[in-house]
Amino acid sequence: MSTLRLQKRLAAAVLKCGKRKIWLDPNETTEIANANSRQNVRKLVKDGLIIRKPHVIHSRSRVREAMEAKRKGRHSGYGKRKGTANARMPEKVIWMRRMRTLRRLLRKYRESKKIDCHLYHNLYMRVKGNVFRNKRVLMEYIHKKKAENLRTKQLADQAEARRLKKRQSRQRREDRQKAKQAELVKMYQKEDSSSK
Repeated sequence: MSTLRLQKRLAAAVLKCGKRKIWLDPNETTEIANANSRQNVRKLVKDGLIIRKPHVIHSRSRVREAMEAKRKGRHSGYGKRKGTANARMPEKVIWMRRMRTLRRLLRKYRESKKIDCHLYHNLYMRVKGNVFRNKRVLMEYIHKKKAENLRTKQLADQAEARRLKKRQSRQRREDRQKAKQAELVKMYQKEDSSSK
């Protein structure tokens, strides 16, 4: 029985693949052994005695499963970590994300006229100074500050109104006193003229 090494090599050349991908029919070894040219090999390929094996499949299903679990937060305990916490998720990246989020919120509030430019600048500098931990804290601060500003404005308006009222009442009293004095002067003048 021949080894069919030649036939395998020729078949690999004809089918444009490696020798390990060639399948020779074990029941037809004698017929395959007689094929000593590429033309004969092509005929055997056509008849189905020599076949090119399919690609070996390298499945990724297990990898996908593992990645899905990792997304949920599995397999990330102390034993799985190699780098430092800062190497795994840099503090600078966290800071940049927070700054961008908070500054975007401030911009949106300024454009929609929820805050004026003075409050915007004040809050911008506070954000830069690491005063606010997240959006929720910043929003709460904005609401509190707006309420405070409104309250101070109302109090200022009330004080102004009281001042105006007092000023008007003082003016009226002065006017009354002047009128009384004028009347008294007239009376005295009348008396003086009558006595003469």
